[in-house]
Amino acid sequence: MPEVTRRRLLVGGAAGAALLPWGWTAAARAGSVAPPEVRVAGDLALWYDEPSGTDWLRALPIGNGRLGAMVFGNVDTERLQLNEDTVWAGGPYDSSNSRGAAALPEIRRRVFADQWTSAQDLINQTMMGTPGGQLAYQTVGDLRLALGSASGATQYRRTLDLTTAVATTTYVLNGVRHQREVFASAPDQVIVVRLTADRAGAISFSGTFASPQRTTTSSPGGATIALDGISGSMEGVTGSVRFLALAEAVVTGGSVASSGGTLRVSGATSVTLLVSIGSSYVDYRTVNGDYQGIARSRLAAARAFAYDQLRSRHIADYQALFGRVTIDLGRTAAADQPTDVRIAQHAGVDDPQFSALLFQFGRYLLISSSRPGTQPANLQGIWNDSISPQWDSKYTLNANLPMNYWPADSTNLAECYQPVFAMIKELAVSGARTAQAQYGAGGWVTHHNTDAWRGTSVVDGALWGMWQTGGAWLATLIWDHYRFTGDPGFLRDHYPAMKGAAQFFLDTLVTDPVRGYLVTNPSNSPELPHHANASVCAGPTMDNQILRDLFDGVDRAAEVLGVDQDFRTRVRATRDRLPPMRVGSRGNIQEWLADWVETEPNHRHVSHLYGLHPSNQITKRGTPQLHQAARRTLELRGDDGTGWSLAWKINYWARLEDGARARKLLGDLVRTDRLAPNMFDLHPPFQIDGNFGATSGIAEMLMQSHNGELHLLPALPAAWPAGRVTGLRGRGGYTVGLGWSAGQADELLITADRDGAVKLRAQLFAGTFTVTDLTDGASTAVTRIESDSVQLTARAGHTYRAARAGVDPSPSSSSPSPSPSGARAVYAVTSSWSGGFQAEVTVTAGSTAIRGWTVSWSFPGGQVISQVWNGTYTQNGPNVTVTNAAYNGALAPGAATSFGLIASVTGGNEPPTAVTITTT
Repeated sequence: MPEVTRRRLLVGGAAGAALLPWGWTAAARAGSVAPPEVRVAGDLALWYDEPSGTDWLRALPIGNGRLGAMVFGNVDTERLQLNEDTVWAGGPYDSSNSRGAAALPEIRRRVFADQWTSAQDLINQTMMGTPGGQLAYQTVGDLRLALGSASGATQYRRTLDLTTAVATTTYVLNGVRHQREVFASAPDQVIVVRLTADRAGAISFSGTFASPQRTTTSSPGGATIALDGISGSMEGVTGSVRFLALAEAVVTGGSVASSGGTLRVSGATSVTLLVSIGSSYVDYRTVNGDYQGIARSRLAAARAFAYDQLRSRHIADYQALFGRVTIDLGRTAAADQPTDVRIAQHAGVDDPQFSALLFQFGRYLLISSSRPGTQPANLQGIWNDSISPQWDSKYTLNANLPMNYWPADSTNLAECYQPVFAMIKELAVSGARTAQAQYGAGGWVTHHNTDAWRGTSVVDGALWGMWQTGGAWLATLIWDHYRFTGDPGFLRDHYPAMKGAAQFFLDTLVTDPVRGYLVTNPSNSPELPHHANASVCAGPTMDNQILRDLFDGVDRAAEVLGVDQDFRTRVRATRDRLPPMRVGSRGNIQEWLADWVETEPNHRHVSHLYGLHPSNQITKRGTPQLHQAARRTLELRGDDGTGWSLAWKINYWARLEDGARARKLLGDLVRTDRLAPNMFDLHPPFQIDGNFGATSGIAEMLMQSHNGELHLLPALPAAWPAGRVTGLRGRGGYTVGLGWSAGQADELLITADRDGAVKLRAQLFAGTFTVTDLTDGASTAVTRIESDSVQLTARAGHTYRAARAGVDPSPSSSSPSPSPSGARAVYAVTSSWSGGFQAEVTVTAGSTAIRGWTVSWSFPGGQVISQVWNGTYTQNGPNVTVTNAAYNGALAPGAATSFGLIASVTGGNEPPTAVTITTT
């Protein structure tokens, strides 16, 4: 198998500052109007008026966390390029190199003696993992449906609805309207394809599997085809992941037959195609799973449901996550163009809604590529059409993997984070072997990359791979996630990994002979040489920042859990001997202990600003000198960069509270050399961390919580003068909504998970304002902290509204009196557009726990609901009833949840006069 690894691409220059000549064009359509189904989705849909052809970057991604597909939507041949998240090259291996520990003293001596290239040579000889590279994520193959000639097709359209996670293709051919719907169901663990036509007997096609892997095809049943294969070998490790893909057709009208690996459907009126994939991967040490039984059992289980049931189960599951956050940044006529046109012309038009679409697309991708029990989202999420993808499509720990999950907590997708914490547990095991073999240390270590086999050693060469703090960065995510959730059970479960990461550095930090600080040695500032051909050094700034966060997190976690007092003392003492951040001669944050000038002034990594984002070590009010130096650092580095680099810079500028510059970087990302027609981020080539980084950056522009307060609209750009967002999450356990106009906040809504004081910062508080407890209607006392910040004492489950004087509340209503259980329901419109709107209903339990609830109301203005998520609804004229017991209806005393809806409206959009709630 041909190998395309990170080190080969970097040596070849593909990932350097000189960017590949990528780019594409799309011309505006005269008189274009967004399709009705796109408007019903609140413009939260990608849509196109041309097929994708053979271009993978025009196909549309669907996924359920484990299974992924790229939907091409061609008229003559539908291609589904298939992935299963555990199909990786090779098999279990131990990457540790036992020669490393003996060579370490000499490597350190050379580094401290400024013999960097000599140290790198010795690292390459003694510290590299076995093998010297890691293994690739690989494709399963393709399912192709040959449908006949496309000649004469008209009225073509394909969409990806982000509110339902359904990809749809429609067209008219020979007077018949055809439609295909494709989705990946998490509840039923299958990919579902639905083909319909408005004329009986009009659907005929043949279906086949194909794959670049070592596979065989067969017809195990009269309506089923199969692809049985094994993953490829790589880096001397034999491929060992077996997989089976099955596709079964259920037809209405006509006939279906299968033989020789070909599925034939003739004269059908509708067809439901179920695709199931099983893998033998059990975990990073075990590959003997019953892959055939998995594929067959999931197919049999899905077969028991009608298509409408499969679709509704899928949408309910998906919307329970996606519907938690809404965003409205305004709409212009630019949103009436197809998505590829909007990208191509973005620099020259006013299109604020595209920022909202990009924000929600990132959330869509995270839901679709990362669910509890799956692998974490890798460099390409779960979408990859190759057996030798760029950079192996694995996990790059010095940017990609943490960046993928920056929006998980802040945009209310905490469940999607779970695979990362499961991976950390596994890395703590494999990394302990590497720590002992290569450093003679306790605890565990992971360097700059890992894969499905949890490789933890140095790979790709010392220039890039000799970076010790990959595992340490991952361990900091545990404490930060706890800051959002406050879940002591989660913290207790994952504290051992935090402690082990800290133990490694307690054992391996060494004293800098010149400065006296404790430093990592050898390490690097990711991927950037400080002198010609030399990146290896001691104590780079990013390492010190990460370790400061790790030691602080371990100290505070142990305090919460009431454990390890002696260990806490050691951790604090070591933290206090780390080198401080320094301002260099150019007014910038120094990237290294010495005031060196970087060899690549516009390098894609700006690693030494980790302390600005995602950390909170550099803040405007806490460390003003460092904050100004961070700005200077970014000015020196320049705005341009790879797609993911631009995305990280959006977050940096948001933390600098510079909305104009953050929005400028967002615009730089929406270019045809940085965003594909299907909105995948381009390094180039495709890297998904730019998508997730953009979503995180937009969230940071609207709300920040890293500094012990909720800072509302900290970096609002003039390009978004009016808007509304709901459902963002802040550290401390807060759900936040806010609306603004004329560039200033009108109202803020904060719902607390738990009792306690909350500090709020916004320009709204510099003027006259009111604060009301919406849960019980009482006025709420606040204490002014600074001219633009206040503090209030919040109660768990209560929602507080702060508003400028004279601002009317958003259209809302609440239950006139609590149910017998004390529960209340509050209805509020969260966004609106011509002919439609989106609303959210928040249910809060009283002093008694509830198992489920039903909310009902009457619309006064002819509103008609088209979608509800997190609930099952009925509407009879103006009367609406929503029941939620199957999803998250059970609530502890004082706890709250919500459901959302999209509806059409022809007149005034007055809220219901009353909302009634009954509980069980």
